[in-house]
Amino acid sequence: MSRFRVLFKSTAVRLSALYILLFALCAATLVFYVTAMSERLLTGQIRDAVQQEVNQVKRAYDVGGLNLLLRTMERRARQPGANLYVIASPSGDILAGNVASVQPGVLGEAGWTELPFIYERYTDSGPDLERRHLAIANIFLLDNGLRILIGRDLGEPERFRVLVRQALMLALAIMGLGALVIWFGIGRNALKRIDRMTDASRKIMAGDLSQRLPVGGSGDEFDRMSASLNSMLERIEKLNEGLRQVSDNIAHDLKTPLTRLRNKAADALDNANSDGRRVALEGIIGESDQLIRTFNALLMISRVEAGSVAAEMTGVDLSSIVADTAELYEPVAEEAGLTLTTDIEPDVEVQGNRELIGQAIFNLIDNAVKYASGCPGKQTVVLKLSRTPDAVNLAVADHGPGIPAHQRTEVVKRFIRLDESRSKPGTGLGLALVEAVMELHGGRLELSDTDPATPDARGLTVTMIFPTQEQ
Repeated sequence: MSRFRVLFKSTAVRLSALYILLFALCAATLVFYVTAMSERLLTGQIRDAVQQEVNQVKRAYDVGGLNLLLRTMERRARQPGANLYVIASPSGDILAGNVASVQPGVLGEAGWTELPFIYERYTDSGPDLERRHLAIANIFLLDNGLRILIGRDLGEPERFRVLVRQALMLALAIMGLGALVIWFGIGRNALKRIDRMTDASRKIMAGDLSQRLPVGGSGDEFDRMSASLNSMLERIEKLNEGLRQVSDNIAHDLKTPLTRLRNKAADALDNANSDGRRVALEGIIGESDQLIRTFNALLMISRVEAGSVAAEMTGVDLSSIVADTAELYEPVAEEAGLTLTTDIEPDVEVQGNRELIGQAIFNLIDNAVKYASGCPGKQTVVLKLSRTPDAVNLAVADHGPGIPAHQRTEVVKRFIRLDESRSKPGTGLGLALVEAVMELHGGRLELSDTDPATPDARGLTVTMIFPTQEQ
């Protein structure tokens, strides 16, 4: 019983019940409308047939007088399924015809009877007094005062009306039974799907963020809702995983600079020499600046991943951003012994945030200069901006040591630094920021070898792929 109570609380079941109720009302209205229209149609056809009989009888009277009228009515009355034929006196007494009696008052006035009247008919054994029948008739008067009644029995349209109504009621009952079965099946199916979603939700609330709401594959509203919630859960899981990684990495990677900061502060406190103390304080300031840059980068990544800057998206000239960033960083590259070259397609626009895109390009150039400096490969860093029908590609290529293919998915995470780069300055947040920026802009980041044929200096090409504005 509790199962049924839960079932009837389902929105799908309540909507189905409402639909069945409205359908039943409409179907019942249709049944009565069809039967009434059918009865009216048959009654109209009967009136037309009776009127034709009246016209023919009148014509016979006009041509041959009373004798021809009597012979015509007698001949017609003997035919199978004949109409009602009555000759009555001016006082309303039946003189001749195939009817034993009619309802009192019917023969009193000429014209069509307003309502169906009761009459008794003749049978082979005499008047049928046990069964009464309904009919409609047209009554007209002769010159001598006789009254002529010509009518038609309503048994046929009545039987047709009953038959049609019974057929429609039976069809309605069958449809109603089928609708109830379908309604119950829909309710059970909807309830099962909701139960599965509820079970998955309970596991998620218990802390298992790897759980996903079931998707049946039908593409209905339940699947669309599940797919949307699954995307949200995937995003939450990714953010939680990122938060966990950040917490772990902060504990490991920031422990060393904080320890150095503490040691330099202790040296400054113990050093009585003013020059030595100054050097120690300058070291403390340098370490503090590095920590501030690290936390600024973390805040920037958090802002980007949270989508708080999504409302600041506008159409930006990517060609000009790349050119300005390259011009700004060219002296730094020359100081590191590298040549910064550009291949920029003009008038390339994307939808995005100018500040974040500029920061991402700056990070890629900084990484390229940092890791390509002093390597045996070509001493160049190349910026290439190109446009295809489907995307806008911005590639930063160097000829440094590169990154092995199996480690490329790791280096875009926060604080991840390969062992070979531990000696280089940095926090391991540069590519993580670029990855977050590309996700915000609906694009993606691709890492590949610049020159795979040179193992020691295969280089790294990082490509920022933006969707075109038409997409």
